[in-house]
Amino acid sequence: MKLSKRMQAMQSSPIRRLVPYADEARARGVKIYGLNVGQPDIETPSVFMDAIRNTEIKVLAYANSKGDPELIKATSDYYKRIGLPYEPEDIIITNGGSEALMWAFVAVADVGEEILVPEPFYTNYRSFSAPYSVTLKPITTYAENGFALPSEDEIVAKINDKTRAIALSNPGNPTGVVYTREEVELIAKIAKEHDLFIIADEVYREFAYEGLKATSFGEMTDVLDRVIIVDSVSKRFSACGARIGSLATKNKELPEQLLKLGQGRLCAPTLEMIGSTALYKLDPSYFDPIRQRYEERRDVLCDGLAAIDGVVCMKPMGAFYAIAKLPVKNAEDFAKWMLTDYTDNNETVMVAPVEDFYQTLGMGVDEVRVAYVLKVEDLKRAVEILDKALKVYPDRV
Repeated sequence: MKLSKRMQAMQSSPIRRLVPYADEARARGVKIYGLNVGQPDIETPSVFMDAIRNTEIKVLAYANSKGDPELIKATSDYYKRIGLPYEPEDIIITNGGSEALMWAFVAVADVGEEILVPEPFYTNYRSFSAPYSVTLKPITTYAENGFALPSEDEIVAKINDKTRAIALSNPGNPTGVVYTREEVELIAKIAKEHDLFIIADEVYREFAYEGLKATSFGEMTDVLDRVIIVDSVSKRFSACGARIGSLATKNKELPEQLLKLGQGRLCAPTLEMIGSTALYKLDPSYFDPIRQRYEERRDVLCDGLAAIDGVVCMKPMGAFYAIAKLPVKNAEDFAKWMLTDYTDNNETVMVAPVEDFYQTLGMGVDEVRVAYVLKVEDLKRAVEILDKALKVYPDRV
């Protein structure tokens, strides 16, 4: 017997593959400041659990494969509050944004076809596309100009007869970029002229800073038939464990086709859909103090990192991630060393190496992604530990 080549070719998560080393460190009594995973420490709104507690269910039966109708309506109402035109018939509920992305990739591309993705990108895009032999083709962006998209000519040069879509997150993971309205309009223009879908991962929509607003592809009215909006309650409401996401599209054919996938996996979890319905009914003002808290944390972490000798860290404008270039030969080796060989007062830091967030070989080798999802005091301490560690790291450049 042998395993499939597709499975063996898949990468392990660069975000999570260092977890065994972290577990061993914790077993030794080491305290770890985790900057590697975008797991907010913001308290999940109490309405989530209240809604579940107040539900009387005698039999926890299968839900509708398309999603609970009340959650679908609440999601539609949420979109309308922010000016997006999605009706209940345009929305299907998924098991997290991850399933939504996977379904979108499957729906628009066949084996051997291509999806353009600005890099660095959320590394699991590769995990969602690889099992279906769909190729991700990178549009390289650079920290030096804030990870802005390249020119129209550079993007169009990537398109060939196998290209089926452009996928991108806005605000971005791992870069924290917030694309300008002009950039969103540019992607819409290219997609229309070259008959491409747009897979718009907008799960960090509310988290844009310094007065910026993230422009949704749902505002591009002349291309709504080719826009697929991916959403999730995970980061928006600090409900990562709920595993409730959604797809929204004005394309008339797509919802019916996606429902085939929904029926194949039966349904999303009933109780979590009930709780998520309550989340989507929250007043938009809920996000104001959360956004302020993340912006403060961003400033503490990024200013602290930028002050370390040899570290380059551009301050992101959205989401809750930043990329830092370190004065080391290999960031993954450094991240592992931090867990296996280094502590300061029996404390250390865990970061996510960025090399596998790129599709282009050789890029991001000396970069890490950090998530500012810890309280300010912990972020200050994490910066202090990283500063001390870099001073004694044996493979520094």
